[in-house]
Amino acid sequence: MVELDKSGEKMAVVLVSGGMDSAVAGGLAREAGYGIYALSFDYGQRHRVELEAAGRVSAWLDAVEHTVIRVELERIGGSALTDDIAVPKDRSGSEIPSTYVPARNIIFLSIALSRAEAAGAERIVIGANAIDFSGYPDCRPLFIESFQRVAEIGTRMGVEGRAPMVWAPLIDMSKAEIVKEGIRLGLDFGITASCYDPGPDGEPCDRCDACRLREKGFSQAGAMDPLQKDR
Repeated sequence: MVELDKSGEKMAVVLVSGGMDSAVAGGLAREAGYGIYALSFDYGQRHRVELEAAGRVSAWLDAVEHTVIRVELERIGGSALTDDIAVPKDRSGSEIPSTYVPARNIIFLSIALSRAEAAGAERIVIGANAIDFSGYPDCRPLFIESFQRVAEIGTRMGVEGRAPMVWAPLIDMSKAEIVKEGIRLGLDFGITASCYDPGPDGEPCDRCDACRLREKGFSQAGAMDPLQKDR
């Protein structure tokens, strides 16, 4: 049974980080006819400009609501995104980088699952990508499939046979394909933020993994990144 909100619209909880992947994933959910409950996290990340971007992306998605939840992952540590550890630049290795935040997507999806069950939402949407990514283990198809199983066996909705679908529409896309999808959806990529180590005014560093993957995507898509046009 498809769950509807009071307006009669089917609903999805979308994890909105403020980055290009979550924006495109949310746009695809909206295109598929879902109303959006946007969910973002203040987890003590040093690149806090992404929270401002998350607000802009949520507005672009016409979200019914945008909820920012505080999760104090900086108290746990173990990541260059939350600790006083240098963000790696110009990286060429294939090892899991120090920007990996321990179990972050497990935590975020668990909270999204709680929100979806409380609201009766049919889908949970995450912009995870397993092609052009930094090697994070919680962005792989096996992880998404495994969390779907958790939703099915560990929630009341799951026991009743209507667990929310964990949907990662970008999982098999390259960054270039994601850029092209965003353009098709009418997304102004200028409202998004990707850099792990932005400057005082939010300008991207152009050297961290996130910046380099973004540049690669726009270059291979033959498109101009709005964040670069004035630089």
